[in-house]
Amino acid sequence: MMTLQLVVDGVGTNATDISDDLPRSVLISLFTWRRANPDDDLPASNKYGWWGDSYPTELNDRIGSRLWLLSRAKMLPETVARAEEYATEALQWLIDDGVADSVQVSAEQQSMDTLALRIQLTRGDKALLNIRFINVWDYLNAF
Repeated sequence: MMTLQLVVDGVGTNATDISDDLPRSVLISLFTWRRANPDDDLPASNKYGWWGDSYPTELNDRIGSRLWLLSRAKMLPETVARAEEYATEALQWLIDDGVADSVQVSAEQQSMDTLALRIQLTRGDKALLNIRFINVWDYLNAF
């Protein structure tokens, strides 16, 4: 089984070892599969998504990201840009709910088959959390 590798505030770990609430919330937001939008190109015939999004307590409140849509994409600059867009969309709730004042996301292609995501959450002028997901591409394509 593929384990997602990450660095949280400078300390390397596995996704399965995350116990702090804020990094775990970021992890769930990014790697839970949000239902595809009607105009998304699907890698398969299923739009997936968490069933609980069918009954949101707030209108259009959804869990997860659309990163899974990249699972069959080629590693191109457009793919990297979409990864950044999907991650930003998935983490917007942190700003909306007042957990963070800003969320900065950057996606980086580090080799022909390596995609990393860097997330920085801030409140005021102080960083709350820095996370770097190292093997996103391997993780997305393992399923």
